Amino acid sequence: MRKYFGTDGIRGKVGDHPVTPEFVMKLGWAAGRVLAGRGKGPVLIGKDTRISGYMFESALEAGLSAAGVDIRLLGPMPTPAIAYLTRNTRAQAGIVISASHNPYQDNGIKFFSSDGFKLPDDVELAIEEEMDKPLTLSGGRLGKAQRMSDAPRRYIEFCKSRLADCRLDDLHLVIDCANGAGYRVAGKVFQELGAKVDMIGAEPDGININEQVGATSPELLCKTVVEKGADAGLALDGDGDRLIMVDDRGTVIDGDEILYMIAKSRQDSINGAVVGTQMSNLGLEQAILAMQMKFHRVKVGDRYIMEMLTREDLRLGGESSGHIINLNLCCAGDGIVSGLQVLAAMVSSQQSLRELMQGMNKYPQILHNIRTPERVDMSAYPELDDVVREAEHELGQRGRVLLRPSGTEPLLRIMVEGEDESQVSALVQHLVKRVETLLQKQI
Repeated sequence: MRKYFGTDGIRGKVGDHPVTPEFVMKLGWAAGRVLAGRGKGPVLIGKDTRISGYMFESALEAGLSAAGVDIRLLGPMPTPAIAYLTRNTRAQAGIVISASHNPYQDNGIKFFSSDGFKLPDDVELAIEEEMDKPLTLSGGRLGKAQRMSDAPRRYIEFCKSRLADCRLDDLHLVIDCANGAGYRVAGKVFQELGAKVDMIGAEPDGININEQVGATSPELLCKTVVEKGADAGLALDGDGDRLIMVDDRGTVIDGDEILYMIAKSRQDSINGAVVGTQMSNLGLEQAILAMQMKFHRVKVGDRYIMEMLTREDLRLGGESSGHIINLNLCCAGDGIVSGLQVLAAMVSSQQSLRELMQGMNKYPQILHNIRTPERVDMSAYPELDDVVREAEHELGQRGRVLLRPSGTEPLLRIMVEGEDESQVSALVQHLVKRVETLLQKQI
C-alpha cells in the first residue's frame, strides 16, 4: 500500500505532514534517485499560483539537485501544459506543484512520466521506498537548474494546433482562470484564434486562487457572460485541467454536458464508447447509449478514466467536475483543449450551446459534502452500507445513491440522483442526518 501518494499525487494543508518543505525536499531527492535510473534528461517543474508554490519549488529543486538531476523551471503553468512539455521536450519527468481546485492553504505534488502520463504505481512505490533512506549526495554530481522561458508560448501553440482550421472569429467569450495557473495562457489561446475575449479571475495574488471564481465557483462567470452579452463562458480550475462552461443566458454547463457535446460532435473518432465515473449523470449514460455507443463507468478520478481508456483502446472520457480526456488530442485532461472542442462544434454546426446539448436530459442530482477530521475509512462503518441500501430501495430503478470519501480532501461525499427532484432532495437531507449521526457515534 502507498503511504503518501493518493489518487492524484500528494496533497494536503501546507505545514501539515506530508506537505512540508522538509518532506518535499526529501521527495524531490527520492524521485530523482528513482528517475535517474530510468532515463536521461531534465525534470520539469511547474506550479499554480499559490504563495506556497515558491517554497515547494525551491525544496524540490534542492532535492532533485542533490540526487544529481538537472531541472527546468517553468513557473506558473497549467497541469496539462506540464504533461505536454514533459513529453514534447523528452524530459525525464514532469512535476506539478498544485492542489487543483482546493483553497490556497492547501498544496500538493504530482508527477508525470516521460510520456506525459501520470506515474505508474510501481514507480510511486519505488519513490516511497527511497523516502525511508537517508538523504545523501549523488556521488559528488549535483543537478543544475534553468528557467524555460518559452514554456507559455510552446503551450499556447500546442493548444491552437489541436483543432486544425478552427477559427473563433464570430464568438464573444468570457474566460475565468480561477486566479490560477492558466492566467498567462488561456486568454491568448482564444484571442489568437480570433475570439473576442473578456477575462476574469486572471489577477492572482498568491492567496485568491479558486476564491469565488473558477470551475468550482462559476457564479461570477454566469453574471459576467450575461452582462457582456457573450456567446459563452469558460471557467478553469486552479491548475487548468478542468472546465465548466456557461451559455449565453448564464446557465452552468457541467462536465457531463461538455462530455456529451464532445462525444456527439466526434462520434467517428472515439472508437464507439465513452468513459464516465460513478458520479456521471444517468442522463449522460442514456444519451451516449442513444447514439449507439457504449458507456463505461469507473471509480471517481481521472486516474481511473485513463486506465480504462488505455486498457480498452478508447479515446474519450471525463468527470462531472469538468475533467475531460480526449487521447486523440492530448495525453491529459486539459480545460483549454476541452473548451476548444466544444467551441469548434458550435462553429461547425452554427449552433448555440443550448442547441448542442439537445439529446441529453439530465436527471436531478444533488451532491452534499460532509467535512470530517480525517479521511474516512468506509470499512470501519459497515452501517453506512445499510443506509445506502435503504435509500436505493426507495428510489428503485429510478435513481442512484453514492457514498464515498473524497480522494483529495477530508470529505465524505453523498450523491443522490433520481427522476423526482423533491424525492432526491428529501433523501439527501435524510442521508446527511443518518451519516452524521453514525460518524459521531464512532468519534
